[in-house]
Amino acid sequence: MFEWMAWTTPVAVFFVCIVFMLIGMTVWEIKSPTVLRKGFLPIATTRGDRLFIGLLTAAYINLAWVGLGERMAQWFSLEAAPSVWISLFLSMAALAFVMRKA
Repeated sequence: MFEWMAWTTPVAVFFVCIVFMLIGMTVWEIKSPTVLRKGFLPIATTRGDRLFIGLLTAAYINLAWVGLGERMAQWFSLEAAPSVWISLFLSMAALAFVMRKA
């Protein structure tokens, strides 16, 4: 069914993290309804808004990492492209930052 996609371990971990976040956010919203909050973004956001913005940010970080992998190997004289585990860590850190500060 998913043969067309390159399911590496980091990709699977990334999507499993997203599924768990969505489940956790659903339970959190049921137990404690959200309120609008203004952070560093120029708009007031709810938890769901921040999750959506954070997931988009995480996706863009991962796409940029994969897209620039070969170039980074050339720029920094590496033998191979940097590991996608690094981009997973960076994207989850960015997501956590948006959820906390936005």
